Amino acid sequence: MQTGKHILFWILVTAVMIIGFGSTFDDYSKTFFFVTFLMPVAMATSYFFNYFLVPRYLLQRKMFRFILYTVYTVIASLFLQMVVITLSFILIANYNFREMEPVMANIFLLALTIYLIVFIKAFVLLYRRNLNHEFRVERLIHEKEALKTKFITVRENRVNRQIQLDEILYLESLSDYVQIHIIEGSVTTKETITFFEESLPEYFIRIHRSFIVNRRHIESFTSKNVKINGKELPVSRTYKKSALDGLSSI
Repeated sequence: MQTGKHILFWILVTAVMIIGFGSTFDDYSKTFFFVTFLMPVAMATSYFFNYFLVPRYLLQRKMFRFILYTVYTVIASLFLQMVVITLSFILIANYNFREMEPVMANIFLLALTIYLIVFIKAFVLLYRRNLNHEFRVERLIHEKEALKTKFITVRENRVNRQIQLDEILYLESLSDYVQIHIIEGSVTTKETITFFEESLPEYFIRIHRSFIVNRRHIESFTSKNVKINGKELPVSRTYKKSALDGLSSI
């Protein structure tokens, strides 16, 4: 799935660059060649920077090495860019500069625009990583608080009842109520399933708008259902990715 998204992203970037600069240069064929020749260099730079330098040095707070290797990467990338532009010039125009006007006169603007897209993508990835980190910290805080007590208190028939977390098999949303299925029986309380999703530890996983399961009691699972205590519960499309990520860490 992630591979498909990456392919779609670069196809869209390529198409936008060809359309945008092709109309500006008034020559779509030459713009197509230059964009497709430069794009592999831009892609290599993007993936090396975002998936090697950032996690290995920036996120590990090794700032000196990150800055140093980033400078090396930019230099190497610019060198490759010049090589590509020169080869493109030879292949497309046979050194006849007039044949490349106005494309060649603005080719560096095209290259800079491509790299601007690369670094915008890097910024977006860093922002998303930061959001994911904050989310995980928040979840760990909730889990830590829950583990302090190892039970939850719910109200059933106007009586407060304490339930051990390890006894909970899964939770099921019933309109205005939530039914908590435990090892021996069940408890029904007037709460929302979202409330429990936010307050329960991380090993409770939302697999459907109506179900939260205790990962520690799962017998087996597929991309379509989860089996707990002999009962199969559906995995919905909405929660499929996050559910499988959580279930795969069993």
